[in-house]
Amino acid sequence: MHVCSFASVILCSRIPGLTPTQRQLCAESPDALVALGAGHILGSQECQFQFKGHRWNCTQVWRKDIFGHVVIVGSREAAFTYAISSAGAVHAITASCARGNISLCGCDSMQKLAYQEQNQAWKWGGCSADISFGMKFARKFLDAREIEGDARSLMNLHNNRAGRKIVKNLLRTDCKCHGVSGSCAMKTCWKSLPPFRAVGDVLMKKYNRARYVQPINDKNGLSLIIRKKSRSVVKPKKPQRPKRMEIVYLQPSPNYCEKDHSLGSLGTDGRYCNRTVNGVNGCDLLCCGRGYNTHQLNRTWQCRCKFQWCCNVQCDTCSSRIEEYTCK
Repeated sequence: MHVCSFASVILCSRIPGLTPTQRQLCAESPDALVALGAGHILGSQECQFQFKGHRWNCTQVWRKDIFGHVVIVGSREAAFTYAISSAGAVHAITASCARGNISLCGCDSMQKLAYQEQNQAWKWGGCSADISFGMKFARKFLDAREIEGDARSLMNLHNNRAGRKIVKNLLRTDCKCHGVSGSCAMKTCWKSLPPFRAVGDVLMKKYNRARYVQPINDKNGLSLIIRKKSRSVVKPKKPQRPKRMEIVYLQPSPNYCEKDHSLGSLGTDGRYCNRTVNGVNGCDLLCCGRGYNTHQLNRTWQCRCKFQWCCNVQCDTCSSRIEEYTCK
């Protein structure tokens, strides 16, 4: 049983947007909440990196109360946002455990106990990532906001779980050699977290293959099944449920061309685009056919620098004229 200090209870009561369960978890482990905040930033930055140049570029999708709901419709983009946010939470909490910054966790000692007898050429050592604690705390905290029990809550819970499981699935085994003159007669190995960019890359692939789902009522209550692509005269198959590491969405994405905060769309007016490419950041696609403005800019920098004895550096000033393009 965890004892909550009066100071932590007061601190947690002042954080806006928390559910009663989240406030309790915060009071029990305020240091874990600090890691959750770092995980939120981690997920947000990775989301913006992955969608850089897209019409929807993952800016301003979280409310000021950073542990609240994402303010966008149940689209692919919402699915990605929940998954990357959950993954960021697991990654940051687990990393913080390994650094000794959270009092309730540390290194994962179970690796040593479970596998130390299996292979004499190497042994578990070092500080294995305590992914179990990271996943458990992130699940308890982030899933606690999904209290409505409707289709959107089921979608969010599924994507939260997918984000957590992808971090676990990408854990690496790192090893260090021991022996005379680098002979590697013995190796010490441990489980370590992947770079978060690897998590973002995998989730982006999941986004591109996201499953369009619909809610149904069955004997277990409300659940999600994959929507059929088209009607068929063939005998209908048993409803197919999405896999645990697939991300799912309930509504088709809007085009994100115009500003509409209810859809999570900031529009593309004023966005920088590339006139010479046909990809997602090309002016034709990004500007939604509205055209673009051309800006003539003078860029200056120091060039042809020479070291003068002693002890100055003298440079010329170079300049060039460049063009930038923004969507109308």
